[in-house]
Amino acid sequence: MLGFLFGFNARLGRLHFFLATIALAVVMTAICFAIAGYLFRTKTGGTFPDAALMTWPVIAAGLGFALATFTLQSMRIRDIGWDPVCVIPAWIAILIVDKLIAVKFPAWSFDPEHHATVVGALVNLGLMLALMFWPGGDFESAAPSYGERPGKPDKRPPARQAGSVLEDRLTRATGGGSSGRVF
Repeated sequence: MLGFLFGFNARLGRLHFFLATIALAVVMTAICFAIAGYLFRTKTGGTFPDAALMTWPVIAAGLGFALATFTLQSMRIRDIGWDPVCVIPAWIAILIVDKLIAVKFPAWSFDPEHHATVVGALVNLGLMLALMFWPGGDFESAAPSYGERPGKPDKRPPARQAGSVLEDRLTRATGGGSSGRVF
């Protein structure tokens, strides 16, 4: 299901990723201006709006932005040839550990007001540069599903030998094809 939700099985090239990132930034800026415009229009006299009015629209916009960002990054990571199911959680884990280290040891952070270290910033910069500039794979077909091997679309798969799937599994599990002995 995550394959459909975050686009883990789709691919997105460098140029499309770059343009989609810019489009997402423009759309999110427009949404932020719309939220701010609505909130300041409801208050008169130049006072700031109540925090309770801002909470739910800002949360919804933030979740939408996070979902779109994860989807774009997952599609680009898949195009590079990496597995987004492993890369995205590892990236998030590194950033969380980096923040915890920066909070626990303030001398290692950029300054007392920033909760990040140089190592976390370099990891984030490296992964963003990889997403922008790493050449994508030359894939002509969709991602292989579970149990399939990636191959060229113009090559025919080898002919299956006679026998059922159950026999094939039993043969592999028992080390069939040999004398039955496992050394």
